[in-house]
Amino acid sequence: MSMQQSLVADGPAPEFASELALFGRFVGEWEVRNAVYSETAQTWSESDLVWTFGWIIDGRGIQDVLVNAAGSALGTTVRTWDSRVGWRVVWFCPRAAEHVVLTAEQDGNRIELVGVQADGRRVRWVFSDIASETFKWDGWCSNDDGSTWWHEQHMDAQRVTR
Repeated sequence: MSMQQSLVADGPAPEFASELALFGRFVGEWEVRNAVYSETAQTWSESDLVWTFGWIIDGRGIQDVLVNAAGSALGTTVRTWDSRVGWRVVWFCPRAAEHVVLTAEQDGNRIELVGVQADGRRVRWVFSDIASETFKWDGWCSNDDGSTWWHEQHMDAQRVTR
C-alpha cells in the first residue's frame, strides 16, 4: 500500500464523528482570495489560492494543503482530535521554514486557534462567517507576547467541491 493510500481516509472515524465535525465541514476544495500583510513593507499583497481539506489516518484527523496559482504547495496543516485536551493543530510551511503549533476551540460560529510560530511569537487564527459554501479566515500575530496583535492575513474562501 502506498503512503497516499495509507494516509487518506474516506470519512471521519465513527467514534469521534461529532468532535471531528468542527473541521470536517471544510473537507473539499475551496477557492481563496488571500491578502497578506508585510510587516517590513507595511503593505498588503493579494493572491488567489486553492485550499483543499481531506480526511486522514483512518478518519482520525483532517489535513489540508494550500496551493498557489502556479500549482505549488505552500504549506499543510494537520488537525487531530485528542480526547484528553481537544484539538491539536500543526501548520508546516517548509518554503518559509515555518512551523506553527496550535490548539483550537469552537466559539459560536467561529473557530479560534492559538499558538506559537517558529520565531516564538504568538499567533491567533480565526475561521469565521462559516457557511456551507463560504468562510473567512484571519491571522493575527503578536510581537509582545499577546499584549497587542497585528492583522497579518485575511482569506475569503468559496467552496468548489465537497
